[in-house]
Amino acid sequence: MINRLMPTNGKSGIHYGYVIITMGTVVVVGSLGFARFGYTMILPVMQHSLALSSTEMGFLAAGNLIGYLLFSFLGGILASKYGPKLVITCSLLVCGIAMIGTGFTQGFALAFLMRLITGLGSGGSNVPMMGLASSWFSKRKRGMATGLMSGGSGIGLVLVGLVLPRIFAYYGEYGWRLGWYLLGGLVILIGLLGVKFLVNRPRELDLHPVGGKDEADEKSRASSLQWSLVFRSKTIWLLASIYFLFGFSYIIYSTFFASFLVDERGLMESTAGNLWALVGVLSIFSGLLWGIFSDRFGRRTGLVAIFLLQFASFLIFSLTFDFSGYLVSSILFGLTAWSIPGVMAATIGDHLGGRLAPAGLGMVTLVFGVGQALGPAISGYLADLTTSFSLAFLFAAFGALLGAFISLFLKLHQAGLADDKSAAL
Repeated sequence: MINRLMPTNGKSGIHYGYVIITMGTVVVVGSLGFARFGYTMILPVMQHSLALSSTEMGFLAAGNLIGYLLFSFLGGILASKYGPKLVITCSLLVCGIAMIGTGFTQGFALAFLMRLITGLGSGGSNVPMMGLASSWFSKRKRGMATGLMSGGSGIGLVLVGLVLPRIFAYYGEYGWRLGWYLLGGLVILIGLLGVKFLVNRPRELDLHPVGGKDEADEKSRASSLQWSLVFRSKTIWLLASIYFLFGFSYIIYSTFFASFLVDERGLMESTAGNLWALVGVLSIFSGLLWGIFSDRFGRRTGLVAIFLLQFASFLIFSLTFDFSGYLVSSILFGLTAWSIPGVMAATIGDHLGGRLAPAGLGMVTLVFGVGQALGPAISGYLADLTTSFSLAFLFAAFGALLGAFISLFLKLHQAGLADDKSAAL
């Protein structure tokens, strides 16, 4: 199968890099679209069935993100050492099994454990997949490639937003359990597909990356085991702080979107599901759109523009009581939803080269995961304290605005990691 798809260097045909991106998109559907964002639609029904407080539901989301935090870092390092394919496929299988296990839970403790393990599998598949994409595409095409792959989250949102509410309506209180069984089974299937189609690096098939070789990639291969250089990079730490603010702000919105609309604003579950599906449809190409934008106008300009649009989305969502406001907020978020992960992956690939990109992305995702874990936990507590999620969405808006401000100070060295030792940032 691979031989039929793969052109050798210099021959015409479909470069296997596009097969990698297609498979990568499917991996993102499972690792994020189903494993993380399926919780957004399941949350209200699951909360009522298990009689959990908003604080407890916030901690369930935080547990998932703590797991993501832990293994995104370790998974990135393991992928750099042993190859992304092994880490991605094993992580997807663990993720799918834990999602099925979530459907069997009867209380908070086991649900927290299952969500924690789901997060481990999610981080161990998504982060190495982004790094793998960087090794298959040159710098001038990397933003497009990682952005396209980020659209998998949007595809997952469309599916969960349209399918899960109908399962809930048909099967009643038991429907949320069936939802987890379905999503978990699909993630296991995706892991098995990864065994068949993923390939660690172009040279394993005697290929160059799509768009040709990069000098930074050649440098990174020479220092592929010098991970300490990644940790000493001031630019990487600045990127990590930017990624932290994205994680903190967007996860509040995406976790409590349906619960806020259904429980506080009185919308039907199907209406909230349709809005979430709209977010999903728009977000499918958000990563591609902003990846191309950052390829053309620069990574810093792209990050600032994205954060400002998300700031407007979160602010409107918090303050409006009208359906048109929810619609505008959904559109703005959908147009930017998965753009920052794609731009971040491309930026780190530019800076470190393809070989060290998984380790660098794993490091910034560790900090990103701290923001993701704090967001739901703080939001759930504030909701119990104030009986509303409005203040939590204001926190999200502030985080996005701060992200835009810090992004203004980003200066990127285009010649690879070696030049970053003297970076002024």
